[in-house]
Amino acid sequence: MLPELGLVCITTSDAVRYKTMTRKRLLQLEPAEQRRSLHTLYAENLRRLAAAVEFCHAQGIRLYRLISGTFPFADDPVGEAVLTEFAGELRQVGDRASTLGIRLVLHPDQFVVLNSDRPDVIENSIKILKTHAWIFDLMGLPQSQWALMNIHGGKGDRADRLIQVIRALPTNIRDRLTLENDEHTYSARDISAICQATGVAMVFDAHHHVIHQHLTTYEDPSVAEMVEAARKTWSNPDWQLVHISNGNESFGDPRHSDLITLMPSSYRTVPWIEIEAKQKEVAIEKLRNEWLLEGVERSPEQIV
Repeated sequence: MLPELGLVCITTSDAVRYKTMTRKRLLQLEPAEQRRSLHTLYAENLRRLAAAVEFCHAQGIRLYRLISGTFPFADDPVGEAVLTEFAGELRQVGDRASTLGIRLVLHPDQFVVLNSDRPDVIENSIKILKTHAWIFDLMGLPQSQWALMNIHGGKGDRADRLIQVIRALPTNIRDRLTLENDEHTYSARDISAICQATGVAMVFDAHHHVIHQHLTTYEDPSVAEMVEAARKTWSNPDWQLVHISNGNESFGDPRHSDLITLMPSSYRTVPWIEIEAKQKEVAIEKLRNEWLLEGVERSPEQIV
């Protein structure tokens, strides 16, 4: 079976976009106006989320990563109260995605650091994750690695603290949580060990790996080794998810390129791949037409 290629957050076209509001702007409003503004914002973004699901269905895309700020301030009392009013509509979107066979996942923002030196940062990180898990619950998404919430390792040299905090998380967070290797702090092997210690799944990112290890090709044997090591952390190997991006100006450039022109050959064995490219759905279509269908006859990594 060919891998499923996933859309990350928005599209290059205007088909999938979301509205937002800054905290500064919200706090400038009177309480009643705050509530009305959030109600309008949530209603609009819920409509756009539903449209994103339909877009993915129309394009044959079976994986969609929600934007972390779909419902900003939902972790505040006012936002939580307003979003509760949309429980029925949220469930309809979740049910629609399930009916269409579209997998919904999330990558919370960089402020989620579960092993910070500061207890208040850890507390706020858990609060953010609780809100995301609550939203997934309202949508009727399973409390499993199918509906994952993916984060990075956080502060360096704090693996023990990360393991401790993860083990104490509420079930509806922990059962969805995944960890991803990064370019500088937590290598793929580091994250693999933490995942084994906590029972959470590992999302392997090949580009982060080659940058961290100073490699010059995705065909380095360690890439395939880490794909396999990551697979063993998934409760259901058929749910394994990986990320791919290419460097913008050079192979080791951490900035994402417009399209994906290099793919690890080991990714052919992975069922789900999030495409982290600036051109979004254009990059997905290019990979479908070239890597998925024709790449077998080409060299292991070269697409164009």
